[in-house]
Amino acid sequence: MHLVIQSLSEISAAYLDRLAGLALASRVEQVGPCCYRLHEVTPHDEVASFCYEHKLDYGFVRDDQKLEGFGLVVMDMDSTLISIECIDEIADMQGLKPQVSAITESAMRGEIDFAESLRRRVALLEGLDEHALQRVYDERLRLNPGAEAMLAALKQLGIKTLLVSGGFTFFTTRLQARLGLDFAHANTLEIVNGKLTGRVLGAVLDAQAKADWLLRTRDELGLRPHQVIAMGDGANDLKMMGQAGISIAYHAKPIVRSQASFSFNFVGLDGLLNLLG
Repeated sequence: MHLVIQSLSEISAAYLDRLAGLALASRVEQVGPCCYRLHEVTPHDEVASFCYEHKLDYGFVRDDQKLEGFGLVVMDMDSTLISIECIDEIADMQGLKPQVSAITESAMRGEIDFAESLRRRVALLEGLDEHALQRVYDERLRLNPGAEAMLAALKQLGIKTLLVSGGFTFFTTRLQARLGLDFAHANTLEIVNGKLTGRVLGAVLDAQAKADWLLRTRDELGLRPHQVIAMGDGANDLKMMGQAGISIAYHAKPIVRSQASFSFNFVGLDGLLNLLG
């Protein structure tokens, strides 16, 4: 087993010495500008608190956990692949962002049922012109740091990508085309005469549906559970993440960090390449 330490800035020798001592590392190897691999380590409970205090991301990784051994990466969209919660930004067009954001936050912490929270939030959007969706995509939607580097590496390795979101197909279909994602699924907003009706068409794509799409896609590709990586940030990602061989909590809520295989609290999505490189 080895310990991967990464950061957004150069890591001091004193920090590396402390971590090497805690984990009884045989040697320390620099593998990137802000990334080090500590070899032949023993997990130690103090590593987590030390890294969080000093804004370092870490992972105890087995020697056989290499990126090229995986066949599918499943990603949440809002606040994982992209930096915004789309529904909050849509609501801002109605002057309702605080009300909708409060419901979003409660749902992501796992305090209220996701499907119910989505229906409540979408209902507040009734009457909004559909052009507001395009404005959100054009003006506010941004990829999270490292997204393009991560996706390019996955494509080079032949690893398939699935974007599965409790958000909306308006955004997932555009991101799928733009980024060359292999699969994408989300909820569909009902629009009549150019206006949002405040309803979602069909069943809500919730936490269980995310997990189901992971399993369905995995089986279609003929993969084993240990060949799947899932990435998310909110409570509605936990069932999906629980079906993956490795789960990554990306700048996530505490409930998600506590259950994930690894957490990226500071680095970008390309931290996956350092972790399993």
